[in-house]
Amino acid sequence: MCQGGGHNESGGNYSFKVEWVTIDLSADPINLAAALVDIPSVSKDETLIADIVEKALREQTSGFEILRHGNVVLARTNRGLATRVILAGHLDTVPIAHNVPSRFEVTAAGERQLWGCGTVDMKSGDAVFLHLAATVADPVHDLTLIFYDCEEIAAEFNGLGRIERELPEWLAGDLAILGEPSGGWIEAGCQGTLRIRLTTSGVRAHTARAWLGDNAIHRLAPILERLANYRAREVDIDGCVYREGLSAVRVSGGVAGNVVPDIAEVDVNFRFAPDRTLDEATEHVREVFSGLDLGFERTDGAPGALPGLSAPAAKDLIEIVHGHGSGGVRAKYGWTDVSRFAARGIPAVNFGPGDPNLAHKRDEHLPVDQITQVTSMLRSYLTGDKA
Repeated sequence: MCQGGGHNESGGNYSFKVEWVTIDLSADPINLAAALVDIPSVSKDETLIADIVEKALREQTSGFEILRHGNVVLARTNRGLATRVILAGHLDTVPIAHNVPSRFEVTAAGERQLWGCGTVDMKSGDAVFLHLAATVADPVHDLTLIFYDCEEIAAEFNGLGRIERELPEWLAGDLAILGEPSGGWIEAGCQGTLRIRLTTSGVRAHTARAWLGDNAIHRLAPILERLANYRAREVDIDGCVYREGLSAVRVSGGVAGNVVPDIAEVDVNFRFAPDRTLDEATEHVREVFSGLDLGFERTDGAPGALPGLSAPAAKDLIEIVHGHGSGGVRAKYGWTDVSRFAARGIPAVNFGPGDPNLAHKRDEHLPVDQITQVTSMLRSYLTGDKA
């Protein structure tokens, strides 16, 4: 018996006693997804699920070189095929919010749904990849599978980032598919993200003699006005339309109820299309606030990822998805780990079951038909069967 623990969303402790389970990779991936959800794996607590996934891959697949690196499980074939496809998914979830174990529900319309923490983000995608690893006997591409830890927390802990630094040869490929929830659509590339801290300075004074001071909070007004009037750019790349956004996400200032403040800050988040570099995005934000007397500090940032849909391996996947008639291609508005592959010159897409708008919610769930559909489309792609 294995013991797991951690904290839920409201700060309370949770505790699970989980019997050691042997997951069946050849079973219906819907049931496999439910089994994975029932293994608690909040970020930094992925040892148990990594153990179970590693054991299953070693015992239930053939032709794979398998490596364990911390709580990252890696597997790859070396058949000498012309192309290599990477299937990557994170094993961790956000904190559990009384939504484990999983459960099935049927709606009034007859739709069967799987509920629970990680059903959308992204244990259903993991289940699809694991099932295909065990059941696709003769893929037309060499395969690399990466199941990694700590995606849901600060980038410094990200298991895929650790592999990028320490085992970069495992990230070589012609196309990377991340099982991030996309509702069965191909969500291509991703936006970049940038946070800038803008600081205004004034002169501190007693509010009874406010004219002797210079209120730094008041100096935020032109910053907020420019944000309110900002018009987001829309960019079409490979048929995917990315819409940028510049938003104030935090305001800070004030000393005491009777003091004119001399310092105020506003944090601005810029979500930018992947045709801009991180430095170009930073310069754009600087231009938006040009002419204002303020401090400017970049506090965080990550580049976007170009969709790369013109690559032959990506074109084949698009053809399969269109052929099944269950989705299409659209831009990814959030940031995901596809950026890591794009930075290495590898086309990368997000493709998995589940509505991304339900990720991280207490009522996280998905229609199980999406698991079946994504499995079917990826099986066709990996076997070269476009019928």
